Amino acid sequence: MKKPANILFLGIDSCRATRMSLCGYPRKNTPHLEEMAKKGVNFTHCFSPSIPTPPGYSSLLTGRDCFGTGIVTLRNVPELPPGITLQEVLSAQGYNSTCIGFGDGAYTHGFQNYIEYKGWGPDRDDGKSHKAENLNDAALPELKRLAGEDKPFFLFLRHMDPHSPYLPPAPFDRMFYNGDEYDENNKSLDDLWAFKPFATYFREWFPVDCTDAQYVNAQYDGAIAYMDACIQQIFTTLQELGIEDETIVVITSDHGETLNEHDCWYDHHGLYEPTLRVPLAITYPGKIPAGLSFDDYVQQKDVMPTLLELMGIKTRLKFDGRSLSAFWTGAERAAEPELYLTEATWMRKHGWRTPEWKLIVALEPDLHFKPAIELYNLVKDPLELDNVAEQNPEVVAALTARMDRHISARKKAWKTKNPVTEVADKTWNGLGRPYATYEEAYQGMFIGNPDAANKLQAQKKEAK
Repeated sequence: MKKPANILFLGIDSCRATRMSLCGYPRKNTPHLEEMAKKGVNFTHCFSPSIPTPPGYSSLLTGRDCFGTGIVTLRNVPELPPGITLQEVLSAQGYNSTCIGFGDGAYTHGFQNYIEYKGWGPDRDDGKSHKAENLNDAALPELKRLAGEDKPFFLFLRHMDPHSPYLPPAPFDRMFYNGDEYDENNKSLDDLWAFKPFATYFREWFPVDCTDAQYVNAQYDGAIAYMDACIQQIFTTLQELGIEDETIVVITSDHGETLNEHDCWYDHHGLYEPTLRVPLAITYPGKIPAGLSFDDYVQQKDVMPTLLELMGIKTRLKFDGRSLSAFWTGAERAAEPELYLTEATWMRKHGWRTPEWKLIVALEPDLHFKPAIELYNLVKDPLELDNVAEQNPEVVAALTARMDRHISARKKAWKTKNPVTEVADKTWNGLGRPYATYEEAYQGMFIGNPDAANKLQAQKKEAK
């Protein structure tokens, strides 16, 4: 009897779709991911509507939105209910499961094995960060071990290369930059160095006296290219083991990344397009036709129901997402063009996105002193540079009404509170209350050095 399908799940942290050639970016930085995606389906407009990492991966691994998971924050993340994650469903079906890159945490529990690796900061004499090589050192032996078992497997890999600090090794650090990052006449990083909450963190890993934002941007692109080259080793091993045809490969991310845009500075906050757009490609030879690409809007919550349908696994679990199989079977699938957005990392905000408009509403003062209401016309202003809220009060009112109706419906569906407006206000920033003023937020939000930033990402259960 043929074994059920394996799953190789590449969760690439902070991977912005619009900076990947996989999704149309002109710099060729993901050739190997593209070749894999050509064997199946590539969704070039996949959204991560709730950022940062915990809500992103929670949605991917449960098929639920933020109302279904209750998770919207980076800190003080609530525990997911038992039995609802993909890894738990597959374990109940007899799968072996391993997670590389996360510990056993609030939204990652349920794997049978957890393996960690060095995925942060300089780790070798060259002063660079060999994150993807370090991951391969853990992943390749585990992939071979799992393939040798008599059970199917779910192998989850958390790649960290596009997450700051961006320190790709040579030659990837100069692959997309041939300028002078120390040019004293270049002032493109002046505002960053003046931004107290993040400046100390950047001084720890930017080159000393770096002046050019384009150099830092090129490090992000280079980190993705370096990771892509290393990922090919994983794909090669999959082929050499003779299990590619019986393995579903998923390529996606928890959220995108903002570079030198919107004053958010090389991080993943702000409900702007760079942070919301993520890659999504799925391959399964014989089940998903090769060479498919779609620009329809899809979301992270659609991934788990899609995988379970591909594997023929039925469950009574409740999903907010819907299987994507209609895209290759020709079945009808109603579009979902409007999105409810949330964030609670360095700012607490929510919003509403349509194909034409984006509304962003602050839920308390923020560290960037941004307006309480932002409105962007995504057709006329795709870079979201011109806040037209004051000129279009009727649009603000209409979008707010649609957002409020959605919130009311989702609260009713899950018999719950809105996690970003009614729960995170007491948990997200460590004060037990919202910030009272912009200045308080500015003084209170401080990343510190890379070690402090790394601790925020650990997401491990505290010892009881």
